[in-house]
Amino acid sequence: MAKTVHLLDYVAGNVRSLVNAIEKVGYEVIWIKNPADLSKAERVILPGVGHFGHCLQGLKTAGFIEPLKEYINSGKPFMGICVGLQGLFEASEEDLGTPGLAIIPGTLRRFNDAAKSVPHIGWNSANVVAHTQTEQQQSLYGLVPSNNYYYVHSYAAPYVAGSLESQGWDVATARYGDEEFIGAIAKGNIFATQFHPEKSGEAGLAVIKAFLDGTRLAPLEPTTADSRPGLTRRVIACLDVRTNDAGDLVVTKGDQYDVRERTSTTATSSSSGQVRNLGKPVDLARRYYESGADEITFLNITSFRNCPIADTPMLDVLRLTSKSVFVPLTIGGGIRDVIDADGTAVSALQVATMYFESGADKVSIGSDAVIAAEEYYARGKQLSGTTAIETISKAYGNQAVVVSVDPRRVYVSSSDATRRHTIKTAFPGPNGEEYCWYQCTIKGGREGRDIDVQELVTAVEAMGCGEILLNCIDKDGTNSGFDLELINEVKRVVKIPVIASSGAGNPGHFLEVFEKTTTDAALGAGMFHRGEYTVAQVKDYLAENGLTVRTSR
Repeated sequence: MAKTVHLLDYVAGNVRSLVNAIEKVGYEVIWIKNPADLSKAERVILPGVGHFGHCLQGLKTAGFIEPLKEYINSGKPFMGICVGLQGLFEASEEDLGTPGLAIIPGTLRRFNDAAKSVPHIGWNSANVVAHTQTEQQQSLYGLVPSNNYYYVHSYAAPYVAGSLESQGWDVATARYGDEEFIGAIAKGNIFATQFHPEKSGEAGLAVIKAFLDGTRLAPLEPTTADSRPGLTRRVIACLDVRTNDAGDLVVTKGDQYDVRERTSTTATSSSSGQVRNLGKPVDLARRYYESGADEITFLNITSFRNCPIADTPMLDVLRLTSKSVFVPLTIGGGIRDVIDADGTAVSALQVATMYFESGADKVSIGSDAVIAAEEYYARGKQLSGTTAIETISKAYGNQAVVVSVDPRRVYVSSSDATRRHTIKTAFPGPNGEEYCWYQCTIKGGREGRDIDVQELVTAVEAMGCGEILLNCIDKDGTNSGFDLELINEVKRVVKIPVIASSGAGNPGHFLEVFEKTTTDAALGAGMFHRGEYTVAQVKDYLAENGLTVRTSR
């Protein structure tokens, strides 16, 4: 007889990843369609992504609140993930007007963003607070002190030593800046994690398996690895995906956004050769996952505009990748309001939903974000409520929306020579100009717009974007390192996390960007695709130089 687990899908989010993880550890998913199904379940997992109030209201509207409490009180195994953990508490500052299930006493608080990015996105610890010498030698539902797990949230349950333990709860904590919060919690039949085990690599799969197998406590294997509290440095692998001239889906990489091979070796030659083919997207994604990539980003650089929406090739890429890659997946390209091949209007939210249902955890919006920002300023900094950023973040949470920014330097003789935000650069322009501003572009860098990067990122943060993917046209394909001045300038004006992109050519560039900026993550592409360096080599180099990285899958 197949081993089964019941999954309650009541909110928007990437449930596909959790299903894949459950199947990977040998269990079959049965969906809970209505409240009456709860009483028949033997194991239940409650996932959650997004807004506390939206999720709890969704449970209430569907009639799940009381049946869910009854199930939990019955003593049968129950697991909550992310908002599935938060909903067990009494309340959250995210929506004080909506009560939680009140299974656990306490209120969720928003992270203090005075000195750190919010949302808290990335790999952190989940260290069990031990009560006895015996418990110090045991793992709680597969949690290992030296492992890291993937978190993405703005609100958390603050940890107060002894408060919950005195009521019989076992607690595992994580630290973000100077704030310690609950990363996982257990009591009797209840187990819940603030992190996403289905996106936490092999370490997360072990947690899911331990819960489903009923392995609450198990001996810890001796290890010399230290517990690593706090957020690790994220290394992200990016894959530019398009069809080549033969119609095959390939990973490519451009020189200043030009993805075709040059027909000659002269510097002035036109690049009219074949689309540069660096491998198959699913195969490369799996390779980077196995090498230790903390996230995988797919940028669909042609958007497959002539395909029916339901047949978009990237949907298959995501479905196949998410079956064997258990770290966050981001997809960019074509996330906009579109007219389908049959004339049907399809909203950006509907497009994003298709990607999420196929295995994506985040969507990345590029050119449309620039247009939306221009319109935001034209309205006097008023939100419309209808942009792709706003509609998707409202449904899925701001952590699910990334804005990909493609700026380029425009040199000027002085800060007074333009009304744009300028910086005094350490790298003068072609005529000795000491100042520059960063012009935002659209259409893959082919068209400049009358808006600077500071204006853009400020606007999209106001709209609900949760993360900035910061490219740089001047650096792309140069292998000369990241534009540190650009990164520091963007970090100065936003509180949301920033991913440094464009220019990475060797592990030293990753070390430099983490040491000389406050970037939250760094992304590499061509150096990985060409086999010059592996993700593991980059992370080993960072660790050798004293930076904290995730060292286990």
